[in-house]
Amino acid sequence: MKKITFAVLLLISGLSWSQVLIINELEADSPGIDTHEFIELKSETPNFSTDGYILVFFNGSSSGGDRSYFTYDLNGLTTDINGLLVIGSSNITPFPQALMSENVIQNGPDAVGIYQASIFDFPEETLATQDNLIDAMVYGTNDADATGLLDKLGETTQHNDSGTNANPKSIQRFVDEMGVETYASATPTPRRENDGSGIAINAIHISVLETQIDEGDDFEITFTADTNMTSDLNFNISLDNYGFNTSDYTGNTSLTILTGENTTSTTITLIDDELDEGDEVLKIRFLDLVEPIVANNGDVEVRVVDNDWTVAAWGTPLDPTYGIVESTQPNGYYNSLDGLEDVALRQALQDIVADPNVVRAQTYADVNDILKEADQNPAHSNQVWLVYLEEGRPKLDIQSSSLSTGKWNREHTFPRSRGGFYSIEEDEIADGIDIYWTTEADSLRHGNSDVHALRAADGPENSSRNNQFYGEYNGPTGTAGMFKGDVARGVFYMAVRYNGLEIVNGFPEGNVGQFGDLETLLEWHRNDPPDDFEMNRNNVIYEWQKNRNPFIDQPDMIEYIWGNMIGETWNQPLSVDDATALKVAIHPNPTTGRVYFSGLNATADIEVYAMDGKLLKRVQGIEEFVDLEVASGIYLLKLTSDNRSIIKKVIVE
Repeated sequence: MKKITFAVLLLISGLSWSQVLIINELEADSPGIDTHEFIELKSETPNFSTDGYILVFFNGSSSGGDRSYFTYDLNGLTTDINGLLVIGSSNITPFPQALMSENVIQNGPDAVGIYQASIFDFPEETLATQDNLIDAMVYGTNDADATGLLDKLGETTQHNDSGTNANPKSIQRFVDEMGVETYASATPTPRRENDGSGIAINAIHISVLETQIDEGDDFEITFTADTNMTSDLNFNISLDNYGFNTSDYTGNTSLTILTGENTTSTTITLIDDELDEGDEVLKIRFLDLVEPIVANNGDVEVRVVDNDWTVAAWGTPLDPTYGIVESTQPNGYYNSLDGLEDVALRQALQDIVADPNVVRAQTYADVNDILKEADQNPAHSNQVWLVYLEEGRPKLDIQSSSLSTGKWNREHTFPRSRGGFYSIEEDEIADGIDIYWTTEADSLRHGNSDVHALRAADGPENSSRNNQFYGEYNGPTGTAGMFKGDVARGVFYMAVRYNGLEIVNGFPEGNVGQFGDLETLLEWHRNDPPDDFEMNRNNVIYEWQKNRNPFIDQPDMIEYIWGNMIGETWNQPLSVDDATALKVAIHPNPTTGRVYFSGLNATADIEVYAMDGKLLKRVQGIEEFVDLEVASGIYLLKLTSDNRSIIKKVIVE
């Protein structure tokens, strides 16, 4: 009788380990914005290599169609002394053996499976299958059963976590004394057996008092273990992260927690160099802990504030300057437009800015790097200038998760939903300036990453604008609105650059490709002419995309396509017929800024141009003098009075 009972127990126990690797715990819906998601795997034996295995996550919604949305490669990983392997975000404690970005795991009804396969066997949107399946879990947050996934993965039960913000829970696997396997919703236990058994781990926590330190300052790092050490623990840490390395600091990174104690600390001194490296982030990591000693946290970030930031020669949009930044347009860039009007002018302009033999399209991920340069705050080189808030923000504070407060991200001045742009998987890769797509006027998808119409913006403010037309959206209350001409010219550019887009009067709804309101955009353009900040970003974007926003270089052209000069023949500025020349003298020349006129019989309108032909300012009703208010350099003045004009060169000292 005893032999029969023993045999039955062996059989039941064996059934619970019919796989070499199983899903032991899943936290798919952590409180708030899903920053603490993780999945825990368990092997039959400890220290099990997961080479040759992958995790595949499936979308069980009606739109997801039981297809894969994310695949994680388990090659190179190993379970721990308890046979556990946790994969999750850096917010998980104890620290996961393998990292995964926040907010990746969908809440459900969905599924995850372990496959003995290659990630290349599961491209995105692969239908769920039992082929090479090792273990699977269909789960949800008290949703209706994902019957399609249950059937396709050979499962009979959908598990629910039943957690709340105040009481987070995960789906956990339990095996009783008889070897019977069950699942329950319980308080998360990453890196620890769900039933409290197994070898106890001792987790060490990294703490710092401040997370932002100036170059030249000291800061202390403290390490505290859950329990006292039974023998001296020697360990090493690293602070390296991208450009930050051992040349940027001094201090001891080889440490010891003595027997009978549970804490130690070290003081790090940041080197105050003279290099403008920009703000950096160091990451505190353990290098060589040995189980059962593990990291309670890791990748602890400290921002290193570079005090060598620079100020540009030109002003911010709130304090604009003109004529300091010269256009980098090639000679003759717009010559093909002279003598054209209306539809012919617009087509010839598109032929320039959408020339498939010249123009390049970059990825949406590349846009982040471009904006760090194109929208750099002239008053602080470590910041970007936020388009609607009209203030600087550290470049490091770019949004990288669903948390947008205090972060900046990419704002489409012509919203994606209005234009019909879309992203593809390749858009998620920042592959640099030398890798690009060929693009043309019909390549509307590339409008998604066209930086002439993208701006660095505060995350919540970007959401507040949503896809409103300008005029419906006028910027945050209390701001100066000095962004208005800039964004208007971005929209005008898009309407010429891509077929299928147009600017119309009013606020059209439901018509993809149409953007309003034309009169608002014209008013914004006229009242906020291009300044040096905008010319600089035009130059930066030209280096990447090999095209320019013509309405920054030649702002008057907007009037010939949409404004009060429709039907008139366009010629580049500064060509005046001698027969209609105005006989006026100017003095002094050179000048420190004020120029007087003699020979005027009536008031005159003055246009000030840079030597590359860019219109810098326009002043109407001049009688005796004008204050140029430009930087030192050589300029061209066009005076118009009584339907006659004259162009004068002036030197400003």
